[in-house]
Amino acid sequence: MLGTVAPAEIVGGDAIAGSVARQVQKRPRSRRWAGRDRGGAPPGPPRPGRDLASLARMSERTGAGATPPPTTTSTGRRLQEGDVAPPFTLATADGGEVSLASYAGRSVVVYFYPSAMTPGCTTQAVDFRDSLEELREAGFDVVGVSPDSPERLQQFADRDELSFPLASDPDHAVLEAYGAWGEKSTYGRLSVGVIRSTVVVGPDGRVVHASYGVKAKDHVARLRRTLGVEA
Repeated sequence: MLGTVAPAEIVGGDAIAGSVARQVQKRPRSRRWAGRDRGGAPPGPPRPGRDLASLARMSERTGAGATPPPTTTSTGRRLQEGDVAPPFTLATADGGEVSLASYAGRSVVVYFYPSAMTPGCTTQAVDFRDSLEELREAGFDVVGVSPDSPERLQQFADRDELSFPLASDPDHAVLEAYGAWGEKSTYGRLSVGVIRSTVVVGPDGRVVHASYGVKAKDHVARLRRTLGVEA
């Protein structure tokens, strides 16, 4: 019949119009990503999944960058220059004991580390071992303190030929007294344990230097510079 449009034709026209509309709506998005055709990458925020932990793992695999020292909160009060160093007596790797009182009249570097025979703690201990002669000539003895058992400390000393005392503090009483025990946050991950720290006690039993949350690598070299002990 003339002048009558079939319903099917109307539906088809709507479908075509809708398709055109959708194509028009998609055009801005295609222009947004056009840079990919030219070998570029569109600007934008980093992917949500790329958190600090994944960046750290990538850095370790590629060798780029350096792991930052952890954010730390000590259980005990952190010592400062001029403080009286807390006295202690602890069992050592060789089956004996070491006490702060035995260093009266002489300076001693007391360093606190998390765990014997781990990579970072080995690096630090070997650096102290290699600097021990110069430190002693300058008037500084060295004592290492960790929560490890004397038996494990003996294995550590034997394996790496460590000739300075390694003291065992399993209940972390001395660690807490020196402010070297508490909460640590690395890449957002919380834990409680040893805060890698170094306290230098002078001949009068008072603190002459204290550093907390240090990194194992190059720590001894920085300490030597602080103490004026030349290589």
